[in-house]
Amino acid sequence: MSDLREKIIQTSLELFDRYGFHGVTVKQIVQQTNTSKGGFYHHFQSKDELLFVIHDTFITYVLKEAQAANVIHSSPIPKVQAIIQSFVQVFDLYKPHISVFYQESLYLKPAYEEEIKGKRDEFKRMVFNVIAEGQESGHFRRELPLEITGMAILGMVNWIYKWYRRDGTYTIDQIAEVFTDLVLHFLLPGKEDSEYFRHMLKVPFFYESE
Repeated sequence: MSDLREKIIQTSLELFDRYGFHGVTVKQIVQQTNTSKGGFYHHFQSKDELLFVIHDTFITYVLKEAQAANVIHSSPIPKVQAIIQSFVQVFDLYKPHISVFYQESLYLKPAYEEEIKGKRDEFKRMVFNVIAEGQESGHFRRELPLEITGMAILGMVNWIYKWYRRDGTYTIDQIAEVFTDLVLHFLLPGKEDSEYFRHMLKVPFFYESE
């Protein structure tokens, strides 16, 4: 990614967050980035495409991480851990993008909205598929309704954007450990602590303090 393209994205994130999508013009973006309209349109066809790129960046990231988890791990237990951890991490890596997404997603053009929705649906399917895989193999509790369980995980993690602060009490890594622990405890059949820890990719920090 070119330096100017990244500068335009970062400047637009700040402006959209402060003034809203319709409260910002291409002229303002150009002025704030010390470039020309030609420089802007070399990288983006329109302000609408810029908004799409902001949305697409973090959704593409979590989707690729979930796909990687499926390739790297053969068991659904480490798969779901890897997916949860990367899903939580995105709220720190792309915090400004996500803030703008929730504020301005209504302004996406239909074609862009359809592409974003397709990626979000694909990620949802991957989460559901890992849970289903674990239930079929006996690694996860079979009595849990798949759709409710999957939506509970997605809803729980998505809500992070409402309360996460980089200067908060816990780091994003610690938050990821807590969420992974919660998800595994309601997915795995009842096990002794020693058996539970055997399945963990990493022992959460709060166990180490006991």
